[in-house]
Amino acid sequence: MEILDYAFMQRALLAAVLVGITAPAVGIYLVQRRQALMGDGIGHVAMTGVGLGFLLSWSPVWMATAVSVVGAVLMELIRWYGRTRGDIALAMLFYGGMAGGVMLINLAPGGSNANLTSYLFGSLSTVSESDVTAICVLAAFVVLVTLGLRRQLFAVSQDEEFARVTGLPVRALNLLTAVTAAVTVTVAMRVVGLLLVSALMVVPVAAAQQLSRSFAATFAIAVAIGVSVTIGGTVTSYYQDVPPGATIVLLTIGAFILLTALATPLARRRARAVAASQAAEDPAECAIPATRGADSQVGV
Repeated sequence: MEILDYAFMQRALLAAVLVGITAPAVGIYLVQRRQALMGDGIGHVAMTGVGLGFLLSWSPVWMATAVSVVGAVLMELIRWYGRTRGDIALAMLFYGGMAGGVMLINLAPGGSNANLTSYLFGSLSTVSESDVTAICVLAAFVVLVTLGLRRQLFAVSQDEEFARVTGLPVRALNLLTAVTAAVTVTVAMRVVGLLLVSALMVVPVAAAQQLSRSFAATFAIAVAIGVSVTIGGTVTSYYQDVPPGATIVLLTIGAFILLTALATPLARRRARAVAASQAAEDPAECAIPATRGADSQVGV
């Protein structure tokens, strides 16, 4: 294929596959915890890390990872102790992260807001070899956590109180989930962009739930959707010269709409089949007779 003749596209496709795996793998736990927009908030905070990387002439990916992890931990602490003013503190954290990124990158030598564009919306041509190395290392961490601790993370995501009673370290697992989400955001920012990564973490999971209710099947389907749309969006971006992040997100939403349209009639058919089988299995003595014989009225 012509697309594989270019080194930058080889790097972009590898990064896209890793993003397609890691984003839904973390997103399934965030959806269960009803924290679907957590990735969006972490993306805002990561902008400060990108700006700090430019200012200090360090790798923006690794710096964004460090700042995102700190921001994710702060988000969890605010969720635990923030109480009624937690939403205000989170808002300040998110918008402060965005403003900090813009300010720092403008203070960097030769820096401008134009440097942020590829990190905000993704860019295929700017994925370097060092970026791929960082993405591979971070993606390996995400896969190790989301698969190796899937039972514990699922239990905490479903019911924290029950998980605490069973002896699981709930707070430590919540922090690990937040840190893993932060790492995933920085993995995806070179392909999808910081402002769009949350969609790739949530929408494939929502699409997979249209076909299956079991955790394992939903996990597998969501990852399959994630890989498909990231590869499809990357290839489309190359041939049609369109933004990769926006293309990937639109393909993801299209997959959700398609699967919803296919799943609705199947769900209705399945419900009718279940109702019919239950009716057939009801014992005769449980049925209510439609009419009573004349003998039943003798004692009236």
